[in-house]
Amino acid sequence: MIFRRSAQREFAQTAIAVFVALFAIMLTLQLVRLLGRAAAGQVASEAVAAMLGFAALNYLPILLALTLFVAVLLSLSRVYRDSEMTIWFSAGVPLTAWIAPVLRFAFPVVLAIAVLALFLSPWAQGKRAEYQQRLDQRDDVARVTPGAFKESARGDRVFFVESIPAGAGQNQVGNIFVSSMQHGRLGVVTAARGRTEVAENGDRFLVLSQGRRYEGVAGAAEYRVMEFASYAMRIETAENDGPARTAKSLALWELLRERTPINQGELLWRIGVPLSALLLALLAIPLSFVNPRAGRTNNLIFAL
Repeated sequence: MIFRRSAQREFAQTAIAVFVALFAIMLTLQLVRLLGRAAAGQVASEAVAAMLGFAALNYLPILLALTLFVAVLLSLSRVYRDSEMTIWFSAGVPLTAWIAPVLRFAFPVVLAIAVLALFLSPWAQGKRAEYQQRLDQRDDVARVTPGAFKESARGDRVFFVESIPAGAGQNQVGNIFVSSMQHGRLGVVTAARGRTEVAENGDRFLVLSQGRRYEGVAGAAEYRVMEFASYAMRIETAENDGPARTAKSLALWELLRERTPINQGELLWRIGVPLSALLLALLAIPLSFVNPRAGRTNNLIFAL
């Protein structure tokens, strides 16, 4: 039927344009946030791309639901504005006849939203937590980013590395600054070079070469200055307790097995996203009414 084919084509073209716009906005906002956190040292720079991918999977159900609603709304609003709806009414096509093509267009999208909300989004949340946990478990030297101050895993040291020498391995750095507090005395170490070594018992050490150590009490004028050819500092590694498990990262069968109020609320949210998408698609049919002689955006403001 010409009516159904025309409606399906209109919905599909509008949905593609809306989804591209919404997805680009989401990626841009997430990228700006992640780059800001990376600049502040809260996220490793090499983790930005992975975190962006996990965020995209997490927000896809909501984006698809909005895309479905806006696509149907804009398509039918255009039909009203161009007086095509009047022609369809004159041909004997009532407003309720739009329900069938809307449902036919919405069904595969709602199915994709259900799969994303029930399975893929929780998986992305869990993988994001695991990835963040692996980054947090790196030793103090692995956390260091050239040109940025980094705090140690225990919070008792502050590292600064100016650069990584060209051609050097990942365990070698240049122009190092380390500030630490031990037994109430402040110690500051500067060195031209540094490298990591592993002892026979498995302990890791940061070995500094050609540097100085300044030690004293804050506010006092008496400081001790030492020059050294080689100076070793033990590297602390954070304890691995595993990623924090939240209701958002639990699999569907885990939510069904552990019937706590938080898990039940999360289960209701996951089921509600595809149902809301379907209801919004149907709700867009009456909300799309536009009087061609009146303003063109009144119904859009009300719908939003």
